[in-house]
Amino acid sequence: MLRPSLSARLSELAHEYDLTLRQLADPQVLADSSQLIKLTRRQRELEPITSLYAEDLALERSEAQARELLADPEMRELAEAELRESRARRSAVADELEVLLLPTDPDDAKDVILEIRAGAGGDEAGLFAADLLRLYERYLSERGFKLSILDESTSSLGGFSKVMAEVSGSYAYRTLKFERGVHRVQRIPTTETQGRIHTSTVTVAVLPVAEPSDVQLDLSDVRIDVYRSQGAGGQSVNTTDSAVRAVYKGGTPDEIMVVCQETRSQIKNREKALDVLRTRLAERERETFEASRSESRAAQVGSGDRSEKVRTYNYPQNRVTDHRLSGEDKNFALDSVMNGSLGGVLDALTRLEREALLASMTDGAA
Repeated sequence: MLRPSLSARLSELAHEYDLTLRQLADPQVLADSSQLIKLTRRQRELEPITSLYAEDLALERSEAQARELLADPEMRELAEAELRESRARRSAVADELEVLLLPTDPDDAKDVILEIRAGAGGDEAGLFAADLLRLYERYLSERGFKLSILDESTSSLGGFSKVMAEVSGSYAYRTLKFERGVHRVQRIPTTETQGRIHTSTVTVAVLPVAEPSDVQLDLSDVRIDVYRSQGAGGQSVNTTDSAVRAVYKGGTPDEIMVVCQETRSQIKNREKALDVLRTRLAERERETFEASRSESRAAQVGSGDRSEKVRTYNYPQNRVTDHRLSGEDKNFALDSVMNGSLGGVLDALTRLEREALLASMTDGAA
């Protein structure tokens, strides 16, 4: 049985779902791409919830009919069996709906700007940055996401000092948000002649792509530079000056610089650079807001700050350890993970998040 408060909320969401479907059939909405994207995302979010709610209402009607049959001696046994099955299913549906109605991140459905930077460890950190990029490419490709490199700076041994990519697809941010933070690797570098294990770090930032309505960007504050794209080793990638550098409030403490050389089109690179600039500004505003709410350093670290070490990749022991998990649930086979099998790690982190949300809701209701 659904709690009364839950039933009322589900009724509201069912009404919103019907309204969303009607809006999606409106020719004016179909002609407005931004509104169409928002409504389509909302329809996808509401569909599993309203489907389960409709099932619960159907089961409730079946129970009412079964109770009427209890007075008939010939139908009583059949009616009792139907009631038992219906009540068990309604209990399961209620549990599923409780999870689906947990508070969600409003950025979950957005595309992502993924930034990977080599940290401590020199060339070895750069090589591991390249390994992480390959890991994400394999994992995302198998799930139908598109990863496009926007900018990269290669290191001397073929790794990356930094690489920036856009990940697009349904719920890209929800898929990758647990990757943000410091990733530590322990292994023997290819340049190590004495077989010693070195520890290096790579930082990963996962930024939800900001929509124009999310942040106000005054183009008078932006300087656009155009130049010839450069690839690995410094060679020219394009025959035209198509790479774009967008500098926000250059020369001030608020300066943000974005480089994009994804395509041969200067116009497209300019649009993408401005998109990334909006995303960086939105992230800056978000960090400022979260910092103002934090009462202590501990609260900031616990919120998933990028300075927090999230995972260790131990090559000699063929083990990946995610430090946000506990017990043996925190350890995974390294060779499998590095080949793109990241799903087990992310599923465990998703369960942990849901358990924490459920616990907070229970504490709040107590």
